[in-house]
Amino acid sequence: MESTPLAIYPAKVGRKSAGYHPTLWGDFFATYKPTSLSQQACTHKSDSWIRQRIEELKEEVRGELVSATDLVEKLRLIDAIQHLGIAYHFEKEIDEALSHAYDAKFESSELDAVSLRFRLLRQQGYRVPADEFSKFKDGNGSFKATLADDPRGLLSLYNAAYLGIHGEDILEEAILFTKNHLKSMQKSLEHPLAPQVSRFLETPLFRTMKRLEARRYISEYEAEDACNNSVLELAKLDFNLVQSIHCEELKIITLWWKESDLLKLGYARDRIVECYFWIVGVLFEPHYSRSRLMTTKVIGLLSILDDTYDVYATLEDCRQLTDAIQRWDTEAAEQLPEYLKHYFLKLVNTYKEFEDELAPEEKYRVSYLIEEYYIYFASLQLKKVAKCYLQEVEWYAIDFVPTFEEHLNVSLVTTCYRMLACASFLGMGDVATKEVFEWVATFPDIVKASTMISRCLDDVVSAELERKRGHFVTSMDSYMKEYNSTVEVATKKLQTLVEDAWKTTNQAFLKPTTVPMPILERPANFSRMIEAIYKYVDAYTNSTKLKDIIALLFLRRIPA
Repeated sequence: MESTPLAIYPAKVGRKSAGYHPTLWGDFFATYKPTSLSQQACTHKSDSWIRQRIEELKEEVRGELVSATDLVEKLRLIDAIQHLGIAYHFEKEIDEALSHAYDAKFESSELDAVSLRFRLLRQQGYRVPADEFSKFKDGNGSFKATLADDPRGLLSLYNAAYLGIHGEDILEEAILFTKNHLKSMQKSLEHPLAPQVSRFLETPLFRTMKRLEARRYISEYEAEDACNNSVLELAKLDFNLVQSIHCEELKIITLWWKESDLLKLGYARDRIVECYFWIVGVLFEPHYSRSRLMTTKVIGLLSILDDTYDVYATLEDCRQLTDAIQRWDTEAAEQLPEYLKHYFLKLVNTYKEFEDELAPEEKYRVSYLIEEYYIYFASLQLKKVAKCYLQEVEWYAIDFVPTFEEHLNVSLVTTCYRMLACASFLGMGDVATKEVFEWVATFPDIVKASTMISRCLDDVVSAELERKRGHFVTSMDSYMKEYNSTVEVATKKLQTLVEDAWKTTNQAFLKPTTVPMPILERPANFSRMIEAIYKYVDAYTNSTKLKDIIALLFLRRIPA
């Protein structure tokens, strides 16, 4: 990307202030001591007994998964296991069961069962035809009015329909039909269906942060008539165990953040706990601990980089920082203003620490976060992110509003979501092969969709505030100027792009896939986290909106 010569710029880009509120957590997690597992479970049993009990329950549930003969009951068991956040213990058994469910003859006329099978199989990548739902239409081609008497079936169809891909009109019709009926009956429903309907009308199940949904669903599942006691007990004990692991990691991250001495950059958002929450939504499972810690450090450093370009740095500072990142050596720090030297060195050294931490056969991975690799398409990693940040500053300096397409070409990069998807693979282990890093370097459709969801949802909720602050133009501004449209029309356009991106995401999961499912889950989970954080407001910046959710996930234990 070519930069316009510095000489033409007026002195518009100077020190600004966004007035970000201070951290809500401070050193809390650095000194926080989670209660023992036995105290978390409100039992007098020892921690070792609880860990042993978890293993016993895993075997019980595994046995039930294998031995269940009724197809619909097996599907309901799989749904409960996934919903409760314990599916990572049973990946092999679930995969085998769903493979059987795909091949088996299935002639149910029950809306809930047909919708459940469709959703579970689509999630697993099976190409189940959407016209299976034609049986629920009347002679006029509309969904049967009698379906309105089945709220559980309607909710099941509603959630299944959000697994649709491009061109599946029947699923679009299903969303409109179920949404209208669920809204009309919402106040008359009872627990546990009532909170589920309310929650999924806001964010459909497939787009929901999995860890948060598991925490909320546990008490609801307990109230279900068909509650499986072994599954429920395992979910409670496992949640508390994983919560303890997350708290230990939060201590490590908080201390790293404090010791980094980056907090003296007073213009930047101090949000390291929120960064960790973000990444827990991408990889919550215990075996991804290394990846969580690495990716949280990356997103924390990128947050400062974003605020440096967006809030505080002068145009000259931005140019010098961009050049230093292109050079990517510690000597480049000498060309930077004093307040950026320490940050740049921390950035370079953190990536070096990642390389040191990786096994010899893994060390190549770090380069994919830094360089521009040209394998079909240019990889949009740190060096290109810096160039695109600089482009936004240059546009701002001359009051230039790019076209909508020009804006997206730059601002999809500055979401940093492509880089973060790559970062999440760093510590994932053997599943993250060299082929996976070459795949992400091509900017595959699912990663592109994730960046689109991030950009559009961020800009819809942030555009007005950005204009008030006098900061950079958003994609909303570009669209409104180019098409002479209102805020409402521009908002609808971006929301349409979000829906299209989710369909692209769904398409990417259908077999045969280029990379394994655990890899595809990361960009999809990044999209889910944007839904969680930017649904109605920029809750990362205004992090008071996340305080209760963070406490729910990391501090509030579940009595078992």
